Amino acid sequence: MGSDSKAFTLAEVSAHNSRKDCWLVIEGRVYDVTKFLEDHPGGDEVLLSATGKDATDDFEDVGHSSSARAMMDEFYVGDIDTATIPASVKYTPPKQPHYNQDKTPEFIIKILQFLVPLIILGVAVGVRFYTKSSPA
Repeated sequence: MGSDSKAFTLAEVSAHNSRKDCWLVIEGRVYDVTKFLEDHPGGDEVLLSATGKDATDDFEDVGHSSSARAMMDEFYVGDIDTATIPASVKYTPPKQPHYNQDKTPEFIIKILQFLVPLIILGVAVGVRFYTKSSPA
């Protein structure tokens, strides 16, 4: 099984993506699961959706039993040429605006938003008070 196993490219494995011919890549090994589609407890759609990529993460996320792992040997057809599998893209978080610890301009703006209306109100009251004509 080790040295005489056939190596497939991901493109070759991806071509087997139908109900009549379904191959998967799990842990660097290629499996022909066509005969198992109807018997798969999760349904055939789960297996069909895992074609054309490395399905190792999908397989591991479900948490298959040791008997399910042992059953895989009868579907083994060869190994995957790992050079044909695209590298997984590392997650990069979106750019965040720089955190301004000083916040001085924001603080000044908030104070001015409060004080300017008060100053205008004070000026209006003062003008009204000084321009009020006294009764003669």
